Amino acid sequence: MTAATRIGKDELIASFSGTTMPKDPARVDPSSLPGSWPKAIIEEFGTDLTPAGVLIPVIERPAGLTVLLTERAAHLKHHGGQVSFPGGRMEEGDRTIVETALRETHEEVGIEPSSVTILGHMRTTLTITGYAVSPSVGLIDPPARFTMDPNEVAAVFEVPLDFLLDEKVYDRSVREFRGLKVPVLEFRYGGQRVWGATALMLSTFIKTIKNSI
Repeated sequence: MTAATRIGKDELIASFSGTTMPKDPARVDPSSLPGSWPKAIIEEFGTDLTPAGVLIPVIERPAGLTVLLTERAAHLKHHGGQVSFPGGRMEEGDRTIVETALRETHEEVGIEPSSVTILGHMRTTLTITGYAVSPSVGLIDPPARFTMDPNEVAAVFEVPLDFLLDEKVYDRSVREFRGLKVPVLEFRYGGQRVWGATALMLSTFIKTIKNSI
């Protein structure tokens, strides 16, 4: 991607302008899932999902926009050692799924909610662990400091948006789950493997941007 076509803050803002939070964060629209998802998995989790909110944190650096990702602590029961966005399950005190994402982001990596400008939202997606995950896109004030909670996060790193816009970096494969074949999207950056629901949400994030320019 050339400097002339590089996606900047203004293009990012325009890409998610007009998007709205999900009305029911515990529901996933089956039509939003990859066509190759096994019907049995969609039917099993379709009515019994735990709502969760994640933040897709975008930072404006001198060299261009980056997306912040976390490496989860290895000892965690679910997805330990895997790469994810900051976020987690919705709690009783959370008034909206965005509050969930901002609260979890502050707890996990120390970013204050006041340092985040929410630009928009993406469709809620399903995970094979039974979560309905609603991503919100947030622009992070560059002076924001990261303070990781070692009980939840082993590392944070940033991936340039220019890298993510290149479709050649993504690999597609199939993983067996409960005897069923589930499509898996993944890419590698800086020694980190990004796959599963995180890679799928990033792919949707990129498609939203490309479809708006």
